[in-house]
Amino acid sequence: MQLIDCPWCGPREEVEFHYGGQASVAYPEKPAELSDREWAEFVFYRDNPKGPFTERWSHAAGCRKWFNAVRDTRTYEFLATFRPSDPEPAVLRRDEEVSA
Repeated sequence: MQLIDCPWCGPREEVEFHYGGQASVAYPEKPAELSDREWAEFVFYRDNPKGPFTERWSHAAGCRKWFNAVRDTRTYEFLATFRPSDPEPAVLRRDEEVSA
């Protein structure tokens, strides 16, 4: 069982959390004015990088608050978690750590 560090509650088992998608995706200012294609792109098209990626997570079975996490998509390892109001932490890519 993997532990995820909730910024409010501390480390908890991963079964308490729900994935919420890519972080920092702004909701459209005027969603009613979007074409079907623009709306579909907003809903379904997201980045899919190999390596560290910033995501939204919800502590559904705990404090029920949303937070952001930097997770390595190659290993599923959580590199950092932080509140949405906090700046994104500087997290090195594994390739950079090896060469440093």
